[in-house]
Amino acid sequence: MFDVNWLAIVLAALAGFVVGGIWYGPVMGKRWMGAVGLTEEQVKEGSMGLIYGGAFAFSLLASWTLAHTFASYDYELSVFAKVMTAFGVALGFIVPAIGTNYLFSQKGKALFFIDAGYWLLFYIAMGLVHAYL
Repeated sequence: MFDVNWLAIVLAALAGFVVGGIWYGPVMGKRWMGAVGLTEEQVKEGSMGLIYGGAFAFSLLASWTLAHTFASYDYELSVFAKVMTAFGVALGFIVPAIGTNYLFSQKGKALFFIDAGYWLLFYIAMGLVHAYL
């Protein structure tokens, strides 16, 4: 098993989680709600513990996987290489996956760009934390 930095894993997951709070809050919150067809009241009716707890658990899984990706190299990657690898994971795997789902579920382009932008920023944030810890 690869030796990973558990502190980096948790802090990177937290960084991605914070990016989500900012992105889906003051930056794109209202546009996102409109694109998904939800009102503020409907959002508040959700099970926040389950939603936020689940989202953080998924963030931890993503961060752990990214840490294992970095640990698979026989040498230390530069900060730039780690950030670009994280960005590449989002651009090459996450964005096409959500894009495919949105095409088949016939969701609008606005929602795709909001969510794709988030995932790119999420992985950049995680890559930066992993690079510096």
